[in-house]
Amino acid sequence: MSLIRQTLRRAPSLLQQCKRGAAVAISQRNYADMAFTFASPSDVYYNSANVKQVDVPSFSGSFGILPEHVPTLAVLKPGVVSVFEEDGSVKKYFVSSGSVTINDDSSVQVLAEEAHPLDRLDAQAIREGLSKAQQDLSSASSEKAKAEAEIALECYESLQKALE
Repeated sequence: MSLIRQTLRRAPSLLQQCKRGAAVAISQRNYADMAFTFASPSDVYYNSANVKQVDVPSFSGSFGILPEHVPTLAVLKPGVVSVFEEDGSVKKYFVSSGSVTINDDSSVQVLAEEAHPLDRLDAQAIREGLSKAQQDLSSASSEKAKAEAEIALECYESLQKALE
């Protein structure tokens, strides 16, 4: 019985200690930086740059990456990679495929087979490519030709969607 009374008498001071400890932890909390590298065989867009967030399209679904994200490895699908920079600007790139690696030290690497800033894409050329891919698919005579046309069609549809 005396142990319970002692604990109850100490409860207010224990509560105050917990509150102080929580306040110190909150005031000292500092979000980690995220070192971001983004490259394709022809260009390096970011090399260990500090960014706020990166959104990527993957076969398991599009997702956003923030500092201290759980370590992950994913395959990119055709779509838009959005990079939220420290100054508040957002840069967007179309990627055809590739991989994204998120490490436990908050570093992120996006390695794309092809990557192009959206402002460099030609809407007319994309429409023409989409039309040709649709024709190729409808006239495909072999499984290989059909598969190639389906891949091209998916890529052109993703390009067109990226410009919308």
